[in-house]
Amino acid sequence: MEVMEFAHRLVLDVYRLSDGFPASEQFGLRSQVRRAATSIPLNIAEGRGRGSDKDFARFVRIAIGSATELEYGLRLCQGLGYMPVDGVSETLVTLRRTRKMLSGLLKALTSSIGG
Repeated sequence: MEVMEFAHRLVLDVYRLSDGFPASEQFGLRSQVRRAATSIPLNIAEGRGRGSDKDFARFVRIAIGSATELEYGLRLCQGLGYMPVDGVSETLVTLRRTRKMLSGLLKALTSSIGG
């Protein structure tokens, strides 16, 4: 599943970008952006394993929400100077592509279950 590969790459990118955060952010913003990033592929995997398109769609919606949360988190980290502009820009491209694929997957799933 291509969306899972993009989501996995996104998590790896976020972990690398957040390695240099100040110690004061270890349990704050750094943890939050990592959780948001990790939530995306974890929800895809859990939804896929549920066995029904209806359940899968619910978990894809959660993954989309986490992607939206992550987008703001990355912008905030960049604004605070915790992440380099070029690294965030590249990661945002991957994030937007992942979210677009998730939206397409959700559309396919909801059309198969009638809404």
